Amino acid sequence: MPLSDDQPHTRTRLPVAEQSSHQMSGRQPRPLRTLLAVLVVVTLLVLAISVANRGKPDPGTGRSQTSADGAGADSDGKGGPAPANTAATGREPVTTTSGGVASGFPHTDQGAQSAAANYAVALGGAEMFRADSRHALVATVTDPSVTPQLQERLDKAFGPETVAGFGLDAQGKAPKGLTLVSRSVPVGTRTTNSADTATKVEVWCTGLVGLAGANSIKPVTENWYTLTVTMRWSGSDWKLTDFSRAAGPAPVPGDQQAATAEDITNAVQQFGGFRYAR
Repeated sequence: MPLSDDQPHTRTRLPVAEQSSHQMSGRQPRPLRTLLAVLVVVTLLVLAISVANRGKPDPGTGRSQTSADGAGADSDGKGGPAPANTAATGREPVTTTSGGVASGFPHTDQGAQSAAANYAVALGGAEMFRADSRHALVATVTDPSVTPQLQERLDKAFGPETVAGFGLDAQGKAPKGLTLVSRSVPVGTRTTNSADTATKVEVWCTGLVGLAGANSIKPVTENWYTLTVTMRWSGSDWKLTDFSRAAGPAPVPGDQQAATAEDITNAVQQFGGFRYAR
């Protein structure tokens, strides 16, 4: 109950020295609490900076500065951790080509995976349907010791029956008004056996194949497959020695409306392909 003005008050007066002592003690800082607060603030700042810098590329190399599990780390056979299969390395694609195919890949696991991805694109291209361009391409990407065998194998795979099934003529050319579509797009790569004499790389791909245009007997469709590429180091580059193909893994088809034949034709003619690097 608050006191009214007419109620008696009791006041205690301290000596002047004691009053000063009590007033000063109420304003004295608490050193321990202040020190703890400063330490907490500094710790939070250090953690915030660490999180902000985590995964930033090294300005000198373009590679990740922190990669305890190897993701983003450089693995070039010099003792560094191997990169995770799904992580990009940050290396730039090769700048040289041979016969229209990327070449000059480094003698590393990453170089082998990059070579396999680019060879998968080459083997899945429309050039494979024409004998002259197919022969030139096979000679470019294969090891000379196996070129004749692989050439014969691919000639059978793209023989008259296959060509006719796509509505192409004997030279592998599409009828007037139609466009042959054949493209492979690597989704990911992984090394299954690493050795100079028999390095195996699996390339997970999605592809487009068919004839685009009105009245096409083979409309363009998509497919998913895994290409296993066996390569040998030739002394200056990775060269193909064998390959095999298996269906899938394929995702659930999307809920998209199929494009018209004209849209597909325009897309194929207007959008160029890529050079792939791990």
